[in-house]
Amino acid sequence: MSTRVEQNRFSRGPRAGGPAGTPPREPGGHRETRAGQRAYPGAFPIGPTISFLRRLRASLDAGSELPQSLAEAAGALPRDLRDALDRMVHRLAGDYAEDEWGFDEEFADSLLPFFEFLYDRWWRVQAIGTRNVPSHGRTLIVANHAGVVPWDATMMSVAMLREHPLPRYARFLVLDWAFTLPWVSVAMRKLGGVVASPYNTLRLLEQDELVAVFPEGAKGAGKGFGQRYRLQRFGRGGFVEIALRTGSPIVPVAVVGSEEIYPKVADASLVARAIGAPYFPITPTFPALGPLGVIPLPSKWRIEFCEPIPTAQFGPEAAEDRSFVFELSERIRETIQSKVYDNLVARGSAFI
Repeated sequence: MSTRVEQNRFSRGPRAGGPAGTPPREPGGHRETRAGQRAYPGAFPIGPTISFLRRLRASLDAGSELPQSLAEAAGALPRDLRDALDRMVHRLAGDYAEDEWGFDEEFADSLLPFFEFLYDRWWRVQAIGTRNVPSHGRTLIVANHAGVVPWDATMMSVAMLREHPLPRYARFLVLDWAFTLPWVSVAMRKLGGVVASPYNTLRLLEQDELVAVFPEGAKGAGKGFGQRYRLQRFGRGGFVEIALRTGSPIVPVAVVGSEEIYPKVADASLVARAIGAPYFPITPTFPALGPLGVIPLPSKWRIEFCEPIPTAQFGPEAAEDRSFVFELSERIRETIQSKVYDNLVARGSAFI
C-alpha cells in the first residue's frame, strides 16, 4: 500500500476523533457519548436511494451506457455519496494505471466512502479480532460465504482498512462467471477481485498479498434461506494445500449478517442456465420490486477474525498428505461454524 493511502487510513481510522468536541469512534463505526452510551450514526437515506435506482433504470432503458447512466442518476444521492460515485464513474470510464491483476488503488479509494456508509449505517458492522490478521506478508483469509451477492468480501475489506492498526487491501477470489458481466467485471477487478483458481491463489500469495477465499463457493452464496448459517462442504481442501505450499498463515473468519440481506426463497434454475449463472435468486423483493429489489436488507453484521493457523512449520511437502490436508480443512470449517453460532447469539435480533 502506498504511503498516501496509509496516511489517509490513519487520519480517518476508527480511533480517530472527529471535529472538536466529537467523541472518538469505536470499532464498527459507533461513537461513545459523554454519558458512556453508544450513539449510532444517522439513518440510511432510503428515499434518495430509491430515486437513484429509478433514475438509473430510466437512463438504461433509454439506451445510455452504464457510466453515463450512473452520472445522471447520482443527483438523487446525498453529496458525499454523489461525490464518491462521480469519482468512481470518472475512473471507470478512463484509462488508469493498474497492477497486473487489474487492481486500481485510486478507484478503490474513491469508493471507500460509499462502502463505509454501508459499513457504519446500513449494516452497522462490528468487526472483532482484526489484529489477528498479520500486518505484512502472505496471508490466506478463509471465510464462510452467503448473501447471493458477495457483499461479505467487501465488508471484510472495509474492516481491514478501518479496524486494523496497519490497514491493507485484500484480494478476494471470485467465480469466473462474475467476470463475464459487463462493467461489473471491470469494477470487480479494480476493487481487488481475481478469478478464483489455484494458480491465481498461489501467485498472489507468492507476491505476499492478503488473499480472501470462500471454500463454499456458489453453494454457500446461493443457498436457500432455510439453510442459513449452515456451512456447506469445503471441497477437497485445495486452499489448505496452497497455504502449505507457500507457508501462508490461515486466518478463519466468521461472518454473521450476510444471510439476511437477500433472503433466497427460490431459484429460477431455467433463467440461471440461460445466462450461464450458478443460480438466479428469487427473494421477497426481487424480481417483484424491480430495481428496488436490488437494495439489500439492513441486517446487523458481526465479523470475527479468528486466531491465525501457521503452516510454515509443516513444510511444502505436507501438501502431498491428503489426509492431513483434509483434516486441517475440516478443522478450519468447524472453527468458522462454531464462531458463526457464537456471533449469532452475540448479535441478537437480525435487524433491530
